[in-house]
Amino acid sequence: MTPVPLPHSSPSPQPLAHGSVAPDRTPDRNYVWVLKDLVAQLSQQQDKTQELLSSLGFALRSFTNLNQFLELIPLMASRVTNADGSALVFFQPNGQIHLEWFHCSEDYDSHHIRQTLELAFQEMTLPPVGGSLVATGGVGSLAPGLVHPGDIDDRVSHLLSFAAIQVFGAAILTKNQKIDRGRLYVFSYDPAYSWTEPRQKLVRLVADQTAVAIENDELTAELRKKERLDRELEIGAEIQRQLLPRNCPQITGVNLAARCQTASRVGGDYYDFIPIHHGQTATRSRGGNPSDCWGIAVGDVMGKGVPAGLIMTMLRGMLRAEVLNGHSPALILQHLNHIMYTDLENSNRFVTLFYSEYDPTTRLLSYSNAAHNPPLLWQRTTGLVHRLDAMGMLIGLDAHSQYEDARVQLQPGDRVIYYTDGFTDAPSQTGDRYDEEKLIQSFRQACDRCATPWEMLDFLFDQIQQFIGPNRKNEDDMTLVVLQVEEDPLV
Repeated sequence: MTPVPLPHSSPSPQPLAHGSVAPDRTPDRNYVWVLKDLVAQLSQQQDKTQELLSSLGFALRSFTNLNQFLELIPLMASRVTNADGSALVFFQPNGQIHLEWFHCSEDYDSHHIRQTLELAFQEMTLPPVGGSLVATGGVGSLAPGLVHPGDIDDRVSHLLSFAAIQVFGAAILTKNQKIDRGRLYVFSYDPAYSWTEPRQKLVRLVADQTAVAIENDELTAELRKKERLDRELEIGAEIQRQLLPRNCPQITGVNLAARCQTASRVGGDYYDFIPIHHGQTATRSRGGNPSDCWGIAVGDVMGKGVPAGLIMTMLRGMLRAEVLNGHSPALILQHLNHIMYTDLENSNRFVTLFYSEYDPTTRLLSYSNAAHNPPLLWQRTTGLVHRLDAMGMLIGLDAHSQYEDARVQLQPGDRVIYYTDGFTDAPSQTGDRYDEEKLIQSFRQACDRCATPWEMLDFLFDQIQQFIGPNRKNEDDMTLVVLQVEEDPLV
């Protein structure tokens, strides 16, 4: 604290009001009165500062509009430091420096100083965010007009010094004091004004409050964006759930069960049951009643989330349209690949798909495979498990891919499971995979223990969960369809 000079002589006597007592004018008594007066002034200033900072904190908590809060900053910064004005400056992502808000006492030419600052900022440009500095001769030099953030304070101080203005600037730092968002400048026209350490601390405090307000506003915007995305994801998940079969169809001579368990709300797995109603030509070529035939499909779009879900939706519509043409499974996949190739090529994604058609009259299962995990067939008579596979490439990999037709004769008691790689790629806590061999073993156990497809479904999903571990979730979508041929009642 700066010492207060004491007077060398007592002041002239002053008339007293009626009933008052004249103070003792000795040097010691006078020193006490000066100290009391100074303490009172400091106390008033401290109360004023606390009141202003409390108001700033209240505004920070209460204002939902960032601009309303920022408008107060220059005024608050001026008042807590007893200065004449203040300017709030922001650095734009493109490198421009923008005078956002400005305050100046009415006793001074605020228009002149504001215009001076704006012209100065127009001539100065920061390197754009993520950009590189352009050398113009010397090592580390900048292109004309470019300045380092730290040089702005020197330029502003130099510019205002011509008008005998005392200025102090504090950085507005966000994201754990790492990102320089701008400056808070506070200035005074008083030649005797000095930027003491307490005043500098107050300016930094207001600048920090400004940074907090900016971060809060950005966090609020991110939260709203996340909430909006969550709503959109929920809508997408609901649409996807509606596109997948709600119930398994009633097909003569077989029982079905199916389940799709997505890793996230929107998945890339796909299964479908498609009624086949072809014309007489298709009826004669297949040797059955087309009204009783059903297409059974299972597929997997590479990846998870919304992009995979959108492609899955597109795949479903195109496959159902192709089935109406009455072609064989291989030709259906060939046409589907040709149609979807361009869209999948642009998205850098591919689709695996197994498509089959079951004729309950002949118990014949015709199928073709586009590089999907081959379904497994358990034959009741032999107890053996066979892979139902056929040659074919991923959909979307080559526009001219050819696919192979295959068929298998099912018998009463036979069981078939269609699945996606979420089963065989499921990891254990030690990092092992639940590969095809483990799935075949579990499939055999399910055929021995389970009487219905739904029991098999529960058993196989339980086996996977035990392998993954308790309280752990598979990171990939898992889909399983179980087809069981009914037993011959005469056997």
